[in-house]
Amino acid sequence: MPITLKIYRLVTLALVIASGSPMALALPQSSAVPGGIVAIKLNDNLAVTPKAYFQKKPVSVIQHESAWYAVLGLNLNIKVGDHFVTSQGKRYPFTVTDKQYEEQHITLKTRKHIDLSEADLNRHRGEKAKAQAVFKAFDETTPLDLDFVKPVKGPYSSPFGLKRFYNGEPRNPHSGLDIAAPTGTPILAPSTGKVVLTGDFFFNGNVVYVDHGQGVISMFCHLSKIQVKEGDTLEKGQKLGEVGATGRVTGPHLHWSVSMNNARIDPMLLMKKP
Repeated sequence: MPITLKIYRLVTLALVIASGSPMALALPQSSAVPGGIVAIKLNDNLAVTPKAYFQKKPVSVIQHESAWYAVLGLNLNIKVGDHFVTSQGKRYPFTVTDKQYEEQHITLKTRKHIDLSEADLNRHRGEKAKAQAVFKAFDETTPLDLDFVKPVKGPYSSPFGLKRFYNGEPRNPHSGLDIAAPTGTPILAPSTGKVVLTGDFFFNGNVVYVDHGQGVISMFCHLSKIQVKEGDTLEKGQKLGEVGATGRVTGPHLHWSVSMNNARIDPMLLMKKP
């Protein structure tokens, strides 16, 4: 185990013992809409972390003010209406309400990233399979800290959830957050985590995937430089690369996606409101 991760865990344990109660870990902003997050208080006063599930898949569970909370992400295509989380044989209901996201029309100078050749399509399929395996992972050994910080200094250029059109043709909604910044701007880890995948991808360009624990994954796209390698353990605020314009882009920026229980969610919900 890396020394930095050992120190983090020892400090966490010491704080819990000193206070005599669970740490007041940050809860994300709840927003029960497609692309949102739900935090549900569990009626379990257990000494060990309870298990919680949504649609038969595990979700994050954290302690906050001496209580356990199931924290789960909601896919952009989730059905509006009643749903429930299960834990220790109990059901915890919640209701998803609709949200209409705005449209964004983008013009690309070439159609390379619209009309894919057979070789490019096969490449994309292979890269997509690697990414899906990362998003489905549920690492219970990495301490989860949901108090995220902004990874790049710069204005937000494209919000999460936009209904996107490339050269007039509809594509998948924007499943991340774009931050405009010049090429070479440092990209910092928004929270502790482990680098689980890097590479040069067809659509995403130079990309880094960081596993923050319990099914929470960050994806950083279009980098000019990758300065970490798979297996590295990152502290919050540690540099992992630099902003660039690789892959399908119209200019330099960081595309940052956050996946929670394999659902792409709005990263803004994990950061404190200014």
